Amino acid sequence: MINFDDKAVEIVKDYITEHLDKSDPMSNFTVFTVWKCKILQNWKYLISSTLPDGMYYELTYNGDKKEWYLDAYKKFQNVVVKEEGRE
Repeated sequence: MINFDDKAVEIVKDYITEHLDKSDPMSNFTVFTVWKCKILQNWKYLISSTLPDGMYYELTYNGDKKEWYLDAYKKFQNVVVKEEGRE
């Protein structure tokens, strides 16, 4: 039986390793799950790493097709938007 948590982290770690700048020395980094949920046969993960690159990854497992889908995103900014009348 597959351990989905381990498999998700492995997929993202492999993706990161393949896409690191080849001119940089290989750096040690950790990949970790930020959030996950299961709905019917599907798993969804939000995953990040300890690299200071601002990337995060959305990984979805389609249980019907036995396929994983990986989306890679770059965080550009974190902005606070306050509601009017709130202190």
